[in-house]
Amino acid sequence: MELMSLLKEKQLSVYQCAKESHVPYTTLSDIVKGKTRIEKCTAETIYKLARTLHVTMEALLAECFIEDEDVPNLRDFEIYKSNICHLVKDKGDMDFIIDILEKNQIRTYWERQWYRESFYLLAMVDYLSRENGLPLCNDYEDIRNCTLEEPLYPRDIVLAAKLDGSLDRKEQCLKEAIPEFLRFNIVESEIRNVC
Repeated sequence: MELMSLLKEKQLSVYQCAKESHVPYTTLSDIVKGKTRIEKCTAETIYKLARTLHVTMEALLAECFIEDEDVPNLRDFEIYKSNICHLVKDKGDMDFIIDILEKNQIRTYWERQWYRESFYLLAMVDYLSRENGLPLCNDYEDIRNCTLEEPLYPRDIVLAAKLDGSLDRKEQCLKEAIPEFLRFNIVESEIRNVC
């Protein structure tokens, strides 16, 4: 995520953000001006900025990790998916659902145009609701009527298919996909198997 855009969204000046985050003004100014790359900053600096701006550290660093033109921003999305699966494991299904719905994170991501993250979170809530015999939350029908243009496969499947030139892995993954995720063109088959 581009830091200057985030500051504008939060209606913060560089000075205000520096003061609230306790990150030196010159450091923050250099990041915004492009003199310093954010991924070269200390974890402490990134943490302070993320906490002040109410985003994850991964979101601040997302644009830094584009590795392949054919797989843009897939690495940061894989991290995001992993974090969500860990939250489900740590909190349990019910507390996870309640927390996400109370914080209205799905809508927040949607309004920021973080569509993959919004779809993934909604798919997770819908899937866990079905698994626990709960009705779907009606607040997101407009989002449920949308989808990603292209299927979004797990990064390891994309890379494996690219290496061996076969579509078999993708087809198998598609067959095993959880319906709530597939509704949004996200190919996800396992959310419980996290370490």
